[in-house]
Amino acid sequence: MAFDVKAKIDEIVTKAKNDPNFMDNLTKDPEKAIESVIGVDIPDGAIDSIITGVKAKISMDKISGIFGKFGK
Repeated sequence: MAFDVKAKIDEIVTKAKNDPNFMDNLTKDPEKAIESVIGVDIPDGAIDSIITGVKAKISMDKISGIFGKFGK
């Protein structure tokens, strides 16, 4: 199965931002939460890169939000 990892990361991050229950599931069991969004069983190598990308993007979004508050 080929899929665009970056697009899936963006999709997962958007869902996590808009759905507190999903964010909780993502924290507790990232593999199952991610597979629920993508709708397929993801190969182990691919899931690791997606989890890493999601964590990085969520962290960067939080940092951006914090720094954005300083400008106000």
